[in-house]
Amino acid sequence: MSGMNFAQPDVTLVLDDAGIIRKATLSNSVSEEGMDAWLGRPWIETVGQLGTDEIRQIVEDARSSGVSAFRHVLQRFPSGLELPMEYTTIRVGGADGGLLAMGKSLNVVAELQSRLVAAQQATEQEYWKLRDVETRYRLLFDASTEAVLMISAEDFRVVEANPAAVRSLHLAPGWDFREGLAAAERDVFLAMLQQVREHGRAPGILMRMGPQREAWTVRATLMAAEPGLRYLLHVAPAGVPAGVMTAAPKPAPSPALSIDTLIDRLPDAFAAINDRGVVLRANRAFLDLVQVAVEGAALGESLGRWLTEPNCDGAALLGILQRNRSVRLLPMTLTGDLGTEMQVEVSAAGNTDTNPAYYGVMLRDVSRRAAYPSDDHLSAVLGAVTEQIGRTPLLQVVRETSDAVERHYIKAALQRVDGNRTAAAEILGLSRQSLHTKLNRYAAVSGSDGDADLTG
Repeated sequence: MSGMNFAQPDVTLVLDDAGIIRKATLSNSVSEEGMDAWLGRPWIETVGQLGTDEIRQIVEDARSSGVSAFRHVLQRFPSGLELPMEYTTIRVGGADGGLLAMGKSLNVVAELQSRLVAAQQATEQEYWKLRDVETRYRLLFDASTEAVLMISAEDFRVVEANPAAVRSLHLAPGWDFREGLAAAERDVFLAMLQQVREHGRAPGILMRMGPQREAWTVRATLMAAEPGLRYLLHVAPAGVPAGVMTAAPKPAPSPALSIDTLIDRLPDAFAAINDRGVVLRANRAFLDLVQVAVEGAALGESLGRWLTEPNCDGAALLGILQRNRSVRLLPMTLTGDLGTEMQVEVSAAGNTDTNPAYYGVMLRDVSRRAAYPSDDHLSAVLGAVTEQIGRTPLLQVVRETSDAVERHYIKAALQRVDGNRTAAAEILGLSRQSLHTKLNRYAAVSGSDGDADLTG
């Protein structure tokens, strides 16, 4: 049922109870012709053949209930003009009164719909233009060799950082930019931002940032963005004007490969992360493993984005590293950005023995490795259990198989972490007390020391 406004109908018909037109008036927007030819004729004879049933229905509805629903008909005027109309009819003057039919031309509605479609198409074209501009901006932002950051004008937290900024300044989205500044430099930096906010520009300043406290030239630009204002920071090494692209220096001729080149050529995946698990450096093998096209898409992301196995995710890996300083051949499950899931072995170590700020993580895909070697102890135990079929009750077979599998995985976990019970319990998804109880139970059954038996 339409909600059109009948404050000024295009056609108004006064009908008797039989549906005969007694009076007809038109608005100037429809026609200037006389309507005397309609007087005394049934309304049903003034519409197209397909509209006769609609006219009968709205007349009947008005007689029975006092008002009809809105219905569409093709109205034929005395001059031969045909217009699509939308009518509703109401009873006037009580049971003995006549009917009043009011119609609105749908040509106006069609014109409005056409304008709406044109506006929607224009909006869609503008949207795709903006997407194209955004894509080009993103490519330039990520490919820039200059460190570029965008920080919130409200709390100075990093909103975006390109790969060059993450690599050289070790900053990632969500961090407070002021945390890495000395107190004196912080005041100078905030004063520069205030000047940019008031005057639109300010001279660049010299600041020492990054893990090596190197000198950088910092310039700021104020940007309007949702949900609030942001500062775009251009950061360049001291002596190089910010905002000016410089050619990469030619390397000194030497047969020796740089450390970065060696890392990139490693066949195993390697990533450098900070103590929060944020990726600061990644080689080509790591990008292939996590199914990311370019390094910029991985820098600044948490390693836990790809290590999502319950009880053995990125947070668990960091916990083990913080307690044990290193980990060797830890089995984990990695899920790439394209949804591929694979088994990996993870080895990692910190940059210092105490309170490491960074970790080097090596990941090796072992998905295609056989689950168990042919001479594996678990395979031998399961083979012996199979031979008991028909000679041993099923419940006993199930219990012995379950114990063998549990014992095997506890032994494997302890071997992976060099006998550390806490780390093994985290890998197995157990509490340390539960693991200790199971070790004591197996020691009592075998009559030997539990740890020595399971780790030896």
